[in-house]
Amino acid sequence: MVEVSVRNVKKSFGATEVLRGVDVLVPAGGFAVLVGPSGCGKSTLLRLLAGLEEVSAGTIHFGEREVTHLEPRERDIAMVFQSYALYPHLSVRDNLAFGLRLRKTDDAVIRQRVDEVAGMLGLGALLDRLPKALSGGQRQRVAMGRAIVRRPALFLFDEPLSNLDAALRAQVRVDIRRLHDQLGATSVYVTHDQVEAMTLADVMFVLNRGVVEQAGAPLTVYDAPATRFVAGFLGSPAMNFVQGVIEASGDQLRVRVGVGDESLPIPAGEFTSPALIPGLRVDVGVRPHDLVLAPPGAAAFELSVDYVELLGPEIQAHGALAGAPIVAALETQSNARKGDRIPLSVKRLQLFDAESGRSLR
Repeated sequence: MVEVSVRNVKKSFGATEVLRGVDVLVPAGGFAVLVGPSGCGKSTLLRLLAGLEEVSAGTIHFGEREVTHLEPRERDIAMVFQSYALYPHLSVRDNLAFGLRLRKTDDAVIRQRVDEVAGMLGLGALLDRLPKALSGGQRQRVAMGRAIVRRPALFLFDEPLSNLDAALRAQVRVDIRRLHDQLGATSVYVTHDQVEAMTLADVMFVLNRGVVEQAGAPLTVYDAPATRFVAGFLGSPAMNFVQGVIEASGDQLRVRVGVGDESLPIPAGEFTSPALIPGLRVDVGVRPHDLVLAPPGAAAFELSVDYVELLGPEIQAHGALAGAPIVAALETQSNARKGDRIPLSVKRLQLFDAESGRSLR
């Protein structure tokens, strides 16, 4: 295992700046996920770690060793790609052994490692099959096995589950995390799927337009997003946003969101930014699961339901508030239906400066 340190790395393709000063620190043995929308630079950063692209500025260290300008073969890494990239004319056994044979590893060591990895991944009964005789999930396991037999210091995963259906993605996701815990090697994983990011990562790096907007443990980033972008990107259904204005109400601050004469209280002590003053324009963020049916007498606003998704364990009621679309994730027992006007209370809210997008916590 090895610590990975990316220091002020920039990458441009001609006049197009893809990475604009990225810092990433992955502890030895950690599982880091680079997550963000298409075009944010996450795959480019992974390719820089692998040595498949040249850094425009900045440095990359694996432990104490600088690898910024080393060739891929000198970095002791193994990469699992989005495409399985298996050799169609070779059996599973020979696909697993291919990299070791290129390195002229002893045949006895190759047999021992291939059998070990095949047992680890449940491929023992498939070793003599060709890739065309395997399912998508089995092919991805072979691709992972080919990386594991190398016993590298660093595993790199480039959206390896994108070609699988939903059920297989869930299963292989569990396999990847279980293997990481078993092997103890450092892993860096790229995805645009927030579920993969939240469930796999020890530390998560949310990228947007070539910079890291926030880094931290998944639940920390989810509960306390540093920017409006991070808040809106993480979470399914996505966070609701409504424009508001901070008001003074005695000794307490409230935020008016255009719901008649009502305004929402700001929890004392939870938002401490000195920028939070009366008159400030803000974006109010509320996760759908933080909207609940209001008990009698509680502060509430009415949501006019224009569409309902019935998902079994919950109902997602769609409507609008102050001109902004709103989704409330309610218990099935709420019986919300299209055309209803339902009273909702806010359990927790987020506030972001309307101009900078920064959190006001």
